Amino acid sequence: MTFAICNEIFRDWTFEDVCRCAARVGYDAIEIAPFTLARYVTEISIPVRTLIRDLAARYGLDIVGIHWVLAQTEGLHLTHPDPGVRARTARYLVDLVDFCADVGGRVLVFGSPQQRRLLPGVSPEQARDRALAVFRDAVRRAEDRRVTIGFEPLAPAETDFINTAAEALELVRQLASPAFKIILDVKAMCAESRPIPDIIRASWPHFVHFHANDRNLKGPGFGDVDFRPIAAALKEVGYTGAVSVEVFNFDEGPEVIATRSLEYLRRVFGNGS
Repeated sequence: MTFAICNEIFRDWTFEDVCRCAARVGYDAIEIAPFTLARYVTEISIPVRTLIRDLAARYGLDIVGIHWVLAQTEGLHLTHPDPGVRARTARYLVDLVDFCADVGGRVLVFGSPQQRRLLPGVSPEQARDRALAVFRDAVRRAEDRRVTIGFEPLAPAETDFINTAAEALELVRQLASPAFKIILDVKAMCAESRPIPDIIRASWPHFVHFHANDRNLKGPGFGDVDFRPIAAALKEVGYTGAVSVEVFNFDEGPEVIATRSLEYLRRVFGNGS
């Protein structure tokens, strides 16, 4: 396993400064929220994409992938009743796959709770069918670009569409593609009735990425979630992907969040993880 950190934690820092700090602290990789670079990835030119990839490499970092992919966009929605909205969303998902691949990423995390929630008159069954149709072209592109789309189950407090790992697995299996899997997030799994280690075991080998955070919206080690059984379960199933620090409460500041989170993860996973 490798340790990554999400770049939105650093707020208004330049991407190079983020890479410099992440490398100094000891992370292996960066996970990019596209809205920190531009409102839409279609505004990011190929030379700039190359520069992003090269900057990370200069500091010895991989770019594991992208997340928060629909943040700050407008007119996009996965399960919307309007076919035009869904068509625009489908096209933009293809654009996101291309951006992810161009910067050297391997995982596209789809969370976007507001852009998938059920609108009035839309049943869960309709939402599922619409979501699969919207993802279809992006999954094909992902197969070609060696990217994996990871659908992220989220807690009912965030969205009313796909709240558990089991529901997410049921969704992605419908397209039967190695480029369409799920990701697991500790904060989200805290809302499930099953213990997190059991969710990890039941979801393997169908998850491609792992977000490390706490139910209190802070980083790993900043709350009461014990990561020792989580680390043991990930090792037990043979997960070799990234464990990526994603937080939503930035009170301690980026350098403290980055440093303390990694120190905690190294303790519970062991230095050789």
